Amino acid sequence: MSRPETRARRRAWGAGAGVVLLALVAIGTAFVPSPQLAAKATDLGPAEELRLGYFATVTHVPALVGLERGILADGLDPDGTRLETQVFTAGPSAMEAINAGAIDAAYVGPSPAIASYLGSDGASIRVVAGATSGGAYLVAQPGTTDVAGLAGGEIATPQYAGTQDVAARDYLRSHGAEDDVAISHAAAGTAVQLFARGAVAAAWQPEPWASMLVEEHDGEILVDERDLWPGGDFPTSVLVVSQKFAGQHPETVARLVEANERSIRWADEHPDQLVDVADAAIQRAAGENLSRSVLASAIDGMRFTADPLAGTYPVLLERARETGVLPGAGPGGLDGLIDTDWPKSDTEGGQGP
Repeated sequence: MSRPETRARRRAWGAGAGVVLLALVAIGTAFVPSPQLAAKATDLGPAEELRLGYFATVTHVPALVGLERGILADGLDPDGTRLETQVFTAGPSAMEAINAGAIDAAYVGPSPAIASYLGSDGASIRVVAGATSGGAYLVAQPGTTDVAGLAGGEIATPQYAGTQDVAARDYLRSHGAEDDVAISHAAAGTAVQLFARGAVAAAWQPEPWASMLVEEHDGEILVDERDLWPGGDFPTSVLVVSQKFAGQHPETVARLVEANERSIRWADEHPDQLVDVADAAIQRAAGENLSRSVLASAIDGMRFTADPLAGTYPVLLERARETGVLPGAGPGGLDGLIDTDWPKSDTEGGQGP
């Protein structure tokens, strides 16, 4: 069975929409700022603790590498900052946690970051670095050759208003299929089970789940998201930090940004070890036992970069607005969302293995 990297180019176009606004209730705090966001930030020096959210998925390889190799923890250690982590399954949930003050930073997709920023009037988070580009696909049941073959069925996405959810809605809208295909939401592992039973017509999922659908369930790739962007680059995961935390502990954020860059550099310099590292990290975080062929295929379809790819954000915002995921969102409004101007720390401690 061909991997997504080689099979994905078969079919890919545009954008999609249609949305059930009642689903906003499920992610309300991703759009509504909590009182803690309004607190005045004062530089308090390095933090005693940094609470970091991430997903146990291959699109979060910089996080997986950074945690498994100790690069993130070691990067914070020179200032005595302790790293605590929490695993999430979708971006809106991570944004809720940041807005509620439960975590300080997270690796998430760009769409939930945009939604949180706009919903808080620019007070919730900052995108401080990129992490991953690519690694998301629309995979359909065997024998499906185009969007018409999805009519009457459902596309499973990880969570309402997540990056893959917006992409799926945009794709259906652009193909005039928003009234013909429903969208449901299921965590990645559940989506694979639904797909295997034939309970969904397709799934728009990040890696490694997309490769699993292809490798183990004969899925047909209808869309490789790289084909929808000039040059094939679009952000799948980025690193965001609570504005309150950034204001109080800028030195800690600078160290986190540096450690993220070192994790990406390690991933680029050790491609032969990425499967083992990703496998160990995913098993540790989620208890998932994935095949090496699935992991290798997943990693092959991605690029790791500290560049947040800022030029894509106006397009992402437009898609979210047109699909109804951000009802009432006005044009623009993203000034200040991306802030990568963090000074280098005084030492080069915490280089990691």
